[in-house]
Amino acid sequence: MEREHAAVTGPAAVGTTSPVATAGPGTADPAGERETTDVRAALEEVRAAPTILQGLRSVEALTRAAALDDGTSLGLLREAALDARDGVTGLGAIHALAALPEPDATTLVPMLGTGTAFTAQHAAWALEHAPPVPAAVPPLVALVAAGGFTAMLAQRTLERWAGVVPSLVLEALVSAVDRSWRDHAGTGGSRGGKAQAGQGRSPDHLGATTRLVETVGLVPGDAATAVLVGMVQPAQLPAPAALAAATALGDRLITPRLGARRHAPVPGRARDGLTVVQLFLHADIDGRLTSAGKGDTGGIATLLVQLGDALLEGHRGVERVVTVSRGGPDTAPVPTDLAAPGHHYAPVPLWGPPVGMADAWVHRVAVRRGVRRVLQAAGDVDAVHLRMADVGSLAAAEAARELGVPVVFTLAPDPHVVLARREAAGELTRARFAEVDGVEHLAYRDRLVRELADGADQLVLFPRPELGRDTRELLGLDLDTDRERARSTVVAEGIDFRAVDRASAALRPGARAMTAADDALGELDALLAELPEQRRGLPLAISVGRLNRVKGMATLTRAWATTPALHDACNLLVVGGDLTSPSPDEATELDQVFAAVPREQAAPQGLLLSGHRPHATVATWLAATLRGRPGLSAPGGVYVSASLKEEFGLAILEAMAASLVVVAPDGGGPATYVEQGVTGILTDTTSSEALASAVLEALELARSPQTRMAQKRALATLRERFSIDAMADALACVYAGASGRATDATGETARAEASAHVGRPGTTHPATHPVTRVARPSTGAAS
Repeated sequence: MEREHAAVTGPAAVGTTSPVATAGPGTADPAGERETTDVRAALEEVRAAPTILQGLRSVEALTRAAALDDGTSLGLLREAALDARDGVTGLGAIHALAALPEPDATTLVPMLGTGTAFTAQHAAWALEHAPPVPAAVPPLVALVAAGGFTAMLAQRTLERWAGVVPSLVLEALVSAVDRSWRDHAGTGGSRGGKAQAGQGRSPDHLGATTRLVETVGLVPGDAATAVLVGMVQPAQLPAPAALAAATALGDRLITPRLGARRHAPVPGRARDGLTVVQLFLHADIDGRLTSAGKGDTGGIATLLVQLGDALLEGHRGVERVVTVSRGGPDTAPVPTDLAAPGHHYAPVPLWGPPVGMADAWVHRVAVRRGVRRVLQAAGDVDAVHLRMADVGSLAAAEAARELGVPVVFTLAPDPHVVLARREAAGELTRARFAEVDGVEHLAYRDRLVRELADGADQLVLFPRPELGRDTRELLGLDLDTDRERARSTVVAEGIDFRAVDRASAALRPGARAMTAADDALGELDALLAELPEQRRGLPLAISVGRLNRVKGMATLTRAWATTPALHDACNLLVVGGDLTSPSPDEATELDQVFAAVPREQAAPQGLLLSGHRPHATVATWLAATLRGRPGLSAPGGVYVSASLKEEFGLAILEAMAASLVVVAPDGGGPATYVEQGVTGILTDTTSSEALASAVLEALELARSPQTRMAQKRALATLRERFSIDAMADALACVYAGASGRATDATGETARAEASAHVGRPGTTHPATHPVTRVARPSTGAAS
């Protein structure tokens, strides 16, 4: 058996800029691909592309053509940029206007100040790679102050321009800081007096001042250093802004003294294995998983805790694992205990209250600083593993490149799958693309995925029924080149079967008392006791996950509540979210849930919401859903994942490990292990009608005696291929490969002790050979 390899070289390889998504859609240079250099023809290719994703790919050729234009296409591009009927062509034209030999300031600068969210975002992004445009500096500074995703784009452009015209950028920023603090001060007077009278300032104004000061810290030179020194003086600025100035000074004066701590081993230091850093910046992660299911702390938090522990076990050649997550403003800026072997947790200090993943882009500088300091404090880091196209991966990739640390990236078609489905369903059209992209940043996230992939030393891909086809069609990437075969590996995610086994054992007849399991069952029984008497003989349909639109909890509730046959067949238990102090995303989803079933009627109608629960509690509840609870719920319950997408689906796997029949999305990872009509039902989770029908079918399947035997057979396969240990074995090999590739690239010797333990790329491994699905082979093998 061989490891399954897959190439990820796209039609546009990264050029001379960062291997992170700093480049606009058209700055990459294709390898071996012929394309037109005529702007009119390239623009028509964007307009005529059969899908939105193909249109985004064509934008890249358009901006390359614009860079060679002699100015005759200016009117054509201006007209296209302002055409509201086609957002895809419009964004292409905006980026082309910035790519012209002389960027079109006349069109782009007004977009920054008075345009829509869509045009402002793309103008700010496109200008990053243009020569500095003096007239654009003030509106870019204003966008930084305004916050949000656009502030991150504007800040990146100002950071790039500050390397060329530092005085111009610094002057605009200092003026903006003074205005921000003066305009929203509680009293008049000097800056110092205003800081003392700051009782009336809103958090938004504090945030604007803090972001502006943070951006001052990105300007090189002694003049900016002097400004920062003045800003940290007592009573000059509010505490968050002063802290931003102090941390920026630390980057200039203290951090360089720590040394680069590059990939090369430190002379004289004994090494017993690899050091791996893994990252998820949208959760509070600790070894006990106390916040599982709250906010954005979903399945990935559970995975990182269990995987980090598993990597250190046995003879996998891993010495240290550092799990980086979100911290608060009081978090220690530099961890001090990372030198010892073991699994360390290193939160990154972020100012302000916690925000959801979609709103965290403004923290790019703080995340980059925090990750850089973790890497420096750890020293000799062999690989940083990034898993999604978010601000954490963007900033961590910048820090890793700066310090010469190898990067492993998990490549998945997100947001590509959902985008393609919405377009196919008619929900997303070119006419609506500008409106949607202004909120969801689809074009930027698409580009970020592809540039993170291009810049990675090793790639990890999830098994999919049609991996080659999906990657070509959704990502525009070719999976069949020698380069990618050498650095790409398909690895299934895994679960800790020990937790599942403990939960199942606690519910067996005659099992001895287990305090934790008994407590979990007590909590479940108290919840079930809220049901009216007439509904206590029904089985449960349980769903576990974050209260977020992509997890589909509201869709599931609506399907259950509006389908009489389903409502009469089971009660619905939703596990996840913070019900006491919900985040904005959670509050929105709860509003949708209670629109389907009024809050005061939830339990009487059979709907139970428990909020987030620790992982061990959830495992016990899954086992109880299968076996039932005496006098409270019937046996034969089912698990339902109503997610719009699941690249793999750890919660679904855990439910299958508990021998539950599952309902899961019919695309992505679940199709590689759910056997349709035997161990579960795959369905279109975007449709309430299809979802309701699938849950009814699953309940019927759960009652079948043949299902139990099929689940036993499936469970044996799950344990072999989808355990956390199998995943750790595979990734240890990937990390050794990343370390060896980076070492070889610098002319140094690869660490023999690591390769002796875990092998090199190409090593046979049960978790990475061509994936044989648990499901029947009706949808094709991984290609």
